[in-house]
Amino acid sequence: MHLYPLEQEAAIATNDAEPAPGLPANGLTYKDAGVDIDAGNALVDAIKPMTKSTARPGADGALGGFGGLFDLRAAGYTDPVLVAATDGVGTKLKIAIDAEQHEGVGIDLVAMCVNDLIVQGAEPLFFLDYFATGQLSVETGASVVAGIAEGCRQAGCALIGGETAEMPGMYGAGDYDLAGFAVGAAERGALIDGGNVREGDILLGLASSGVHSNGFSLVRKVIDISGLTWSDDAPFDEGRQLGEALLTPTRIYVRGCLEAIRTGAVRGLVHITGGGFYENLPRVLPDGLGCRLNAESWPKLPVFDWLQRSGGITGAEMHRTFNCGIGMVLAVDPDEVQAVTEALARHDEQAYAIGSVTVAADGEERVRIEGIDS
Repeated sequence: MHLYPLEQEAAIATNDAEPAPGLPANGLTYKDAGVDIDAGNALVDAIKPMTKSTARPGADGALGGFGGLFDLRAAGYTDPVLVAATDGVGTKLKIAIDAEQHEGVGIDLVAMCVNDLIVQGAEPLFFLDYFATGQLSVETGASVVAGIAEGCRQAGCALIGGETAEMPGMYGAGDYDLAGFAVGAAERGALIDGGNVREGDILLGLASSGVHSNGFSLVRKVIDISGLTWSDDAPFDEGRQLGEALLTPTRIYVRGCLEAIRTGAVRGLVHITGGGFYENLPRVLPDGLGCRLNAESWPKLPVFDWLQRSGGITGAEMHRTFNCGIGMVLAVDPDEVQAVTEALARHDEQAYAIGSVTVAADGEERVRIEGIDS
């Protein structure tokens, strides 16, 4: 894989045939087919300082080879287990494209991957991205990668490479797609899989920054019904346009959660993404255990109240689709809640005691949320 140079196809040139009628005298070029190699090279030049700014022990942020390198020993690991994650941004990209605001989705891309690493106790080490479009805009591409670099800095991981693919005919005018790939590590025996979660553990919820990067097909449906445009004032966020408010980037929880994990009191972590509370929390609960949450134990962000009212969405559907103000949940030893809360607060993470782990009877919903309509 090339690290950022534009995807190119092999070509065989022959000089002994006459060009077909209507063709240029010197024959077609790749640019005539819609792929601008010069634009790809210009993008590489534009993003080199961004990748360099993400350098960390184990990686120097350099580009240009066919693969990115990372030195685990230089990063301080002796017997590591690698953990990998991949994700995208979903239809939130459509809002970014229509509103012409691209930098935040780069942060989203990193967040969706590194937040999935930290729930397993792994420190994110490096990140790669895939940017695909029909016709490359250097300005748009650079804006997206600037956001990716910012997300990597927030997560403490290095942006060691990626791929830019210009594919005429595959995407509509101005459209693009993103995919991200993150690799992290933990020392052998230090991974967290929820197997130590016990009845009575306290569930700490960490505040989200907004809708994050899930449920945007439903968000866009509500906006369509409301008749609003992305440039209209946001009904739930005074002083901001609707598109700008909805594009608030996903919060990256890495630094605070890493410090909380080091207390030894965190038995399980859950990234609240697609599927909300009902689908994600059971993923770290041992067989026979469930949990009870109180939806009134954390403040509701205005965006969720507005979406629910405008779309006539039930409380149960809201908590099955969105994070509803809680982006990460930690299952914590009840005797160590204060220590964990203080560790999180040192990284400006607002934690709420939102529930506890319980025994789940046969046939009973494993996740029960009080204080919402069904």
